Amino acid sequence: MSFASLGLADALLRAVADVGYTDPTPIQKQAIPAVLEGRDLLAGAQTGTGKTAGFVLPILQRLMTSPPQGKRAIRVLILTPTRELAAQVEESVRDYGKYKKSSVAVIFG
Repeated sequence: MSFASLGLADALLRAVADVGYTDPTPIQKQAIPAVLEGRDLLAGAQTGTGKTAGFVLPILQRLMTSPPQGKRAIRVLILTPTRELAAQVEESVRDYGKYKKSSVAVIFG
């Protein structure tokens, strides 16, 4: 199974290739279709198994296929338990979304 077979847009496939991913991990194979269908997702796996890409890639895909409701509307909020993880997720969103027009910010509180 490839990332293309999961139904991701060409811009996302290019970004995935740029970061060196060739085949989706088991958690990505399960998570990406579920999120693309708009279903809720609760997943747990060891560090380094691709959980972030498993939810970020389909979120970016859904953002690309649905128009924004307002000019500067916040469309996605990702909460993390630590500042370090928030920074890592923000970097992943930038990496995977680099071929689509969007903005991302990390906020610590």
